[in-house]
Order: sequence, then C-alpha cells, then structure tokens
Amino acid sequence: MSPTTLQPYFAPDTIEARSFAIIDAEVPAPRPFEGGEWEIVRRLIHTSADFDLLNHVVFHPRAVEAGMAALAAGCTVFTDTEMARAGIPVRRMEPLGCTVQCLLNRPDVVAAAKEQGTTRARAAMDAARGLLGGCILAIGNAPTALIRLMEHLESGGPAPALVVGMPVGFVNAAESKAILVEQAGVPFIAIRGRKGGSPLAAATVNALAEMVLRQK
Repeated sequence: MSPTTLQPYFAPDTIEARSFAIIDAEVPAPRPFEGGEWEIVRRLIHTSADFDLLNHVVFHPRAVEAGMAALAAGCTVFTDTEMARAGIPVRRMEPLGCTVQCLLNRPDVVAAAKEQGTTRARAAMDAARGLLGGCILAIGNAPTALIRLMEHLESGGPAPALVVGMPVGFVNAAESKAILVEQAGVPFIAIRGRKGGSPLAAATVNALAEMVLRQK
C-alpha cells in the first residue's frame, strides 16, 4: 500500500470514535436497530468489520434493559472461554462492582469432562448451574455450553438475567442459537447462523457496560 493512500495519524483515543462514525455513515438512518440495540450492533461491526451481521443479530425485546440492569446491580459475568473473559476488561467491570469468571480450566471441570467424555464447556455449565441466577452468560465459542444451558433452563435451573448466545462454527452452532431464540422466557442477544465468536460475545458485554457507565 502506498503511504499516500493512508489516512493521517490519529491519536489512540480518537480511533474508536472515528471507526464508529464510519460505521454510522455506512449504515445511514433509518437503521434496522435503534438506541441501545444499535450501540451493540455497531460495536459488533467495529469488532469484526462485518456489516453482514446486520442480517443476523437478534434481540429479545427486554435484552438491553435486562443486561444493563444486571450490570448496574453488580452481577457476575460468566464466559465460556478465557478469550471472552480476557476481552471484558477490569476497567469496565470494576466501577460497576462486576466480576468476570470462566470455569473452563477449573480442576473439577476438567476432571468431570474427562470422566463424562464430554466437553469442558458443557461440564462448566454443570459447575455453574447454581450460580447462573441473575448473571450475564456470554457464550462465543461452544455450542455445547449453550445446549447444556438450555437443558438446565428446561429442567427449572436458575435463569441468567441475559444470555449472549454467539457460538461460532459448523456443528450445532446455528442449531443451538435457534433453540435460544425460539424461547421467550430468558432475555438474549444472539447471532443467527454460523457466525459468532468470543470477541463478539465480549464486545456485546462491553457495549452494555459502556451504556451503564455513561449513566453513572
């Protein structure tokens, strides 16, 4: 790339704002999402540079409200991967009194997965079952985690305040998200189909946290 095609140098704290401005310009009003939903979708596009997400993101009617209320109350955020956990910075969570946990590598979870011949993500959902009430659960990688969550909910297990359902892949990713979207009892933010990933799950929580922090 020729240096003459590059944009001028921008200070680090202006790059995100400029990126959001570009996204706003490329998706002019009227947009398919408004208010808090648009803030979340815009951050997802910013994270992935994928405007096709406009056609795949789906919100439960109470998703934004429920997610913000949970964070404002100092909830725990559970993630299915360490990557998603690392993508939700302490600087956003600490002022809200929130913590982020991933049980994937906990010794009892590793042992249970090996004994049962299942994934650690599924075993982590079993370990977290009694802790999920009122939490935000961000799943960006493992369909087995989302499937197990839905099984727990069907059997009367504690319900999260919000489920961020964005497992990525080809085996049961789309199907697990379809199950989440078809139920109406638990608020969710999901990406239909094969797309998703830990960075997008983390970005969703970050967008919600930024909205709550602005209100403080």
